[in-house]
Amino acid sequence: MSLPEHDADIAVPAHRGDPFAEQRAMARTSAVVDRSHRGVIAVPGEDRLGWLHLLLTQHVSELPADTGTEALVLDIKGRVLHHMVVAHAGGTVFLDTEPGGVPELLDYLQKMVFWSKVTPRDATAELAVLSVVGPDTPTVLAAAGLPVPQRPHGVLAVAGGGFVRRMDWPGVDAADVVVPRGERDIWWGRLTASGARPAGTMAFEALRVEALHPRPGLDTDDRTIPHEVGWIGSAVHLTKGCYRGQETVARVANLGRPPRRLVLLHLDSGDEHLPALGDPVSLAGRAVGRVGTVVQHHELGPVALALVKRSVPVEAELSAGVDERAAPARIDPDSMPPEDGAPPPGRAARIRGRRT
Repeated sequence: MSLPEHDADIAVPAHRGDPFAEQRAMARTSAVVDRSHRGVIAVPGEDRLGWLHLLLTQHVSELPADTGTEALVLDIKGRVLHHMVVAHAGGTVFLDTEPGGVPELLDYLQKMVFWSKVTPRDATAELAVLSVVGPDTPTVLAAAGLPVPQRPHGVLAVAGGGFVRRMDWPGVDAADVVVPRGERDIWWGRLTASGARPAGTMAFEALRVEALHPRPGLDTDDRTIPHEVGWIGSAVHLTKGCYRGQETVARVANLGRPPRRLVLLHLDSGDEHLPALGDPVSLAGRAVGRVGTVVQHHELGPVALALVKRSVPVEAELSAGVDERAAPARIDPDSMPPEDGAPPPGRAARIRGRRT
């Protein structure tokens, strides 16, 4: 299996010998992925929730202990700068974010401290993220001696340091096991001994793409607003205000529609010449979008996330890529969100079937 290269995950294994088998384990049983290259910021201090509430897109002022969520940081025009997964545990809020994203994000947070009683710090050297994915996730966690939080974003402390955070993506069930970095290999061994198949980031990314979950820097560009990529609700709370970029979020939600939308493209291409990250999506020779993450899925074949203009019809005959990488592409109709925001009937039925 060959894929267009990007260096976001170069620090951890891409696969453990059989990427398709690793995907199937995530879909049918369980697998564990080393995501220890993700950056982690810790925010202790008695003002942590109220202070973060003013900076993040999510409503966190009353985030209960032992609870997680997702959030964004936007620029003044409402464009996405950072995405983070949040955990409130042990009197500290932990924000884990994209590899290499901590310096810029931490710099922004530290500049916004002023008189607040918070001390944000880079905790990447302290904590490592391992992700268990698959319907057997609860069984694996329990067998490894770990707590099993409630779905979808429950958080429970791990004896000796770290926490487990239940997730609702990239598979039908998942959990992030965030442990002391020096104990990463120990916990990896316990999780694999408890039934989780060792897997790499290629399998994780394939399921993430199927789930239509965007990744900043790959599936977003410097113009992306949250509405375009499905982050309203999961990472953006529409009724809170007082954060940078909130005016754009409210205006688009109340008065208009985002100019683009995230879709799943099926690619009519072999292994050798797949589109690359950032390549154009074209209709009748005119660029109408941008290719994001490209994967080889164990059931769907070659697929990609793409940002396309809202005016592009679902039945359009598209091309993704340039030169020898150009391939016919079509939009998966189930990836097109209806205007009322409800899941498309086909995708909703597929999700229901997998969760029964």
